[in-house]
Amino acid sequence: QVQLTESGGGSVQAGGSLKLSCTYSGLTYSNACIGWFRQTLGREREGVAGIDRVGDTSYADPVKGRFTISSEKATTYLQMTRLKPEDTGVYYCASTRAVDCSITSTPYHYFGQGTHVTVSS
Repeated sequence: QVQLTESGGGSVQAGGSLKLSCTYSGLTYSNACIGWFRQTLGREREGVAGIDRVGDTSYADPVKGRFTISSEKATTYLQMTRLKPEDTGVYYCASTRAVDCSITSTPYHYFGQGTHVTVSS
């Protein structure tokens, strides 16, 4: 059974940083795709960053250059810097065993409960 648990959310001012963590069981980052998704006010849940089985990463355009995804052991991180108010939302860690790890076109089947991020101006 796959389980994912996010942590590290909180409240910061614009320009600040947060590091989210996702711990998981029932999979390893070497045999599954791991992604971070978010749901912001008025928008559908969207992919933010993904990491595939060999460590290649991908990012949504709004976060490129500001967010970094990485994995070690049974944890995947999302380092977020230069945060903006529009980054406010609920951030979810997710996984899929699909071959294609795209965060925009591949369905991710397992999601954590989410962690809240609030960025104030």
